[in-house]
Amino acid sequence: MSKRHSAKYKIDRAMGENLWGRSKSPVNKRSYGPGQHGQRRKSKVSDFGLQLKAKQKLKGYYGNLTEKQFRKTYDEAARRKGNTPENLIGLLEARLDAVVYRAKFVPTVWAARQFVNHGHVTVNGKKVNIASYRLSVGDVVEVKEKSRNMALVLEAQQSSERDVPDYLEIGDRGFSVRVARVPELADVPYAVKMEPNLVVEYYSS
Repeated sequence: MSKRHSAKYKIDRAMGENLWGRSKSPVNKRSYGPGQHGQRRKSKVSDFGLQLKAKQKLKGYYGNLTEKQFRKTYDEAARRKGNTPENLIGLLEARLDAVVYRAKFVPTVWAARQFVNHGHVTVNGKKVNIASYRLSVGDVVEVKEKSRNMALVLEAQQSSERDVPDYLEIGDRGFSVRVARVPELADVPYAVKMEPNLVVEYYSS
């Protein structure tokens, strides 16, 4: 098992939830946390503990975000007009690696970052290899012609574990996607309940 898979499943175990809704998640068999103390009876969690878990869960979902990157995204969401929790979700979903994952170009959020970094996608016809690149409404993300027969891509497209959300418009036989609108929390197909309002409370306290 690669380090990336180990890290992914460790997050699932630590949160006690199958974050990505994958059939291979160890939480499907063991819902308790990792380590020798994982099966201890859970004590009442404080407000801070709930806020911290909500932050770790949302940050962990996007795979490779550092605390610095996540905090920077939160700060941007807080600066923008409107509802900060909704702004935060919109900014996270605007990341290029997030859209690559949502479009089913790759099977996991972890693979999405690598896929982008290795230069397999274009944005509006130009190569972009920065996973955190922020997309805007109307941008078109496309898998390069030479990358379309990769086993990774074919596996993702054939998977029935998830569907492409309606804020993305699929084109070119499933190898391109257009950002139709900025999603709200209710639009995003998270496999578990996300609570960005608690994330806001965590950083505001």
